[in-house]
Amino acid sequence: MAVSISVVLLLVILAVVFLRSGALKFSHALVCALLGFFLAGSSMAPTIHDGLTATADIVSGLRP
Repeated sequence: MAVSISVVLLLVILAVVFLRSGALKFSHALVCALLGFFLAGSSMAPTIHDGLTATADIVSGLRP
């Protein structure tokens, strides 16, 4: 558990640095994809899923 959280934290920091630099290269995209896979396997996955589901419900309920 501690190792996966450390890897997730490292990948989050790298993704933020890559996005702030303005140039997203293949290696940057690979880091972002790995971040997604590690987040999906972490204990934060249900919370992220619930948040995205709630956001989608709110957006789908909006009337133009």
